[in-house]
Amino acid sequence: MPNDIECFAGKGRERLGIHLLYIEDDAEIGTWVNEDLKGRGYEVTWLQSGERAVEKAAGCRLVILDVMLPGLDGFTVGQRLKKAYPELPILMLSARTSIDDKLEGLQFADDYVTKPFHPDELAARIEVLLRRSGSFSSEPLTLKHLHVYERENRIVNNDTGEEILLTGKQFQIFTYLLRHLGQILTKEQIYEGVWGDPYLDGDKTLMVHIRYLREKVERDPANPEIIETVRGVGYRVKA
Repeated sequence: MPNDIECFAGKGRERLGIHLLYIEDDAEIGTWVNEDLKGRGYEVTWLQSGERAVEKAAGCRLVILDVMLPGLDGFTVGQRLKKAYPELPILMLSARTSIDDKLEGLQFADDYVTKPFHPDELAARIEVLLRRSGSFSSEPLTLKHLHVYERENRIVNNDTGEEILLTGKQFQIFTYLLRHLGQILTKEQIYEGVWGDPYLDGDKTLMVHIRYLREKVERDPANPEIIETVRGVGYRVKA
């Protein structure tokens, strides 16, 4: 997204702090789905088999499960997940189009998407399941004077009542920090997580973006309360 576009929508459907479990053995499909979902603001754990699915599903809000997996097939994995977590939504993915396969999957799954699919369709179906399960909270995340409204994808300055508009990159940086609330992140981690490229030592790009971001979200940018600099390491947003 161009840096000069003012927005707080990012790709339009960012969801802070929602953890998804994604089980897909195809490396090419898995990579782009994983990256797309993370770009929309989700936290994603990607497994390439279902062997540890029940263990890794703890704390997740939704499971995206491919049918064709090495070892345990998706139907078996899905049944085990539903037995362990009856309220956990499961979205099945499959290249199989027969009605029998769909019916078998829908015995435990909450939705069924046939490959190939568009990432926007997958994202929309995920949102429907999350809303149905009550995973989207209408309560804002409060950070000092900021109210971050997850559902509406916006930030409000509670001191003034005004909405804070961020550029695309500013939003991506802030979202990345919020997804790791309270954690100290290195400059390398943030740069690579937001830009997707290796960080080059001495590059001032991130520092400049952080400065402009602080000018918008901090009461006093010279004495930041929200985005803390950890000298010699990087940054963090305090919980």
